[in-house]
Amino acid sequence: MTSTDQPSPKPVTDIVLIGAGIMSATLGVLLKALDSTLSIAVYERLDAVAAESSDAWNNAGTGHSAFCELNYTPERPDGSIDISKADKIAEQFEVSKQFWASLVQEGPLPDPTSFIHTIPHMSFVWGAANVEYLRKRHAALLHSPLFQGLEFSEDPAQIAAWIPLVMEGRDPATPVAATRMAIGTDVNFGSLTRCLFKHLKAQPGVEFHLGHQVEDFQRKSDGIWRLKIEDLATGDRRIARAKFVFIGAGGGTLPLLEKTDIPEASGFGGFPVSGQWLKCRNPAVIARHEAKVYGKPAVGSPPMSMPHLDTRQINGQKELLFGPYAGFSTKFLKKGSYSDLFRSIELGNIRPLLYAGARNLGLTRYLIGQVLQSPEDRTAALREYYPSANPDDWQLEVAGQRVQVIKKDKKQGGVLEFGTEMVTSADGSIAALLGASPGASTAVAIMLDLVQKCFAERAATPEWQARLRQMVPSFGQRLADNPALTAEVRERSHQALRLDGGQQTKERQ
Repeated sequence: MTSTDQPSPKPVTDIVLIGAGIMSATLGVLLKALDSTLSIAVYERLDAVAAESSDAWNNAGTGHSAFCELNYTPERPDGSIDISKADKIAEQFEVSKQFWASLVQEGPLPDPTSFIHTIPHMSFVWGAANVEYLRKRHAALLHSPLFQGLEFSEDPAQIAAWIPLVMEGRDPATPVAATRMAIGTDVNFGSLTRCLFKHLKAQPGVEFHLGHQVEDFQRKSDGIWRLKIEDLATGDRRIARAKFVFIGAGGGTLPLLEKTDIPEASGFGGFPVSGQWLKCRNPAVIARHEAKVYGKPAVGSPPMSMPHLDTRQINGQKELLFGPYAGFSTKFLKKGSYSDLFRSIELGNIRPLLYAGARNLGLTRYLIGQVLQSPEDRTAALREYYPSANPDDWQLEVAGQRVQVIKKDKKQGGVLEFGTEMVTSADGSIAALLGASPGASTAVAIMLDLVQKCFAERAATPEWQARLRQMVPSFGQRLADNPALTAEVRERSHQALRLDGGQQTKERQ
């Protein structure tokens, strides 16, 4: 090289996706469908995709539609039921189903039965006050086209026909009630993520780097992001350059977001919550339950800790889980470090963390109680939903790790959020997803919002608008205000995904 020669610059990648979970997979496939010429690089610290929060054993697997999750329909002070959040989440899941259905019809997802199945979604409560709440909830939800077909019963015989395990051995003097939505789903997000990445990896201009840890970020004067990356197998370090970066690393997102030094990241903190399941190992018991049965969460508990007796399809086998039992760990990832929480604390988020902690003492007490639970305590919780449960039929399994979002608030100093939060830079060149439930179920809606915000100019073009409507026919319209459209897109999605109940729902509407 002569004195006038300059080193060849590193090539610039259009899109860098950090974390190989359902969020990155969804965004990568979506962007490639909108522009096949985009170059994409995926960096994942583990040696496999979908190995953390997206793994089937690390999440509830429920297609969160708000059919059964009672925390999405709070009771107002005047006794009425607020269904606004339920409407939003139900619509977001319909968007996900439309996108998956399009991918099945176009070929990228060849077999929908590998990741989605029909399973009734049910809510079950006992006690006069809870029965009255569920009755009012049912009546309120029927005003929305998204919840047509939701059944309600206070008849023990009817409920026993739906969910025999839940009613066997129950005190007949105790009032009970249940709702049932026949078109609920069970989703294996691990399998779905692997299918999406298999398709993405086969596209031209896509690179995968497993076992690679992103260590730092630097924004150059030309607007290009410079990422410092370590190959964990060899210890070698490399530099990647990108026009746009998405951080979808689950619990590992917050520490990475802080390293970007974008002003929008200031003040965010994280509160880790771990989980455990009781897994049934008696095939005769598993065969007798066919539903996802959700109850009322304990006071002060996070949404991910809503108790449920849950039929699952994992790796071609029917499973039955109960839980989750919450716990506390300073790890931000199941395969993370116990120093994660401490390393996430900065001057900019100390105040929000302290304020949020002071205002959520009930959650702290709840988590302490969960950590101190004995096997007998866990069995007692199970028997509230399955009174005749034999503890010998169940074994304890470790579930995933979640990081609830804490953000600064002008009035309260800091607030603990129990949803997802998208953080984007002012120029849209970098985005990060924080939070947990409902997470994976709403991935498509979240990524559509990201595309419109971070790629605003191109997203507004006729070409991109047409392609978006092709993949998501309800794009740009509100299903909750349009019964006919809701019935139409739901029927289309259910036929493509080979789900039961689509035509029945259309007829009801």
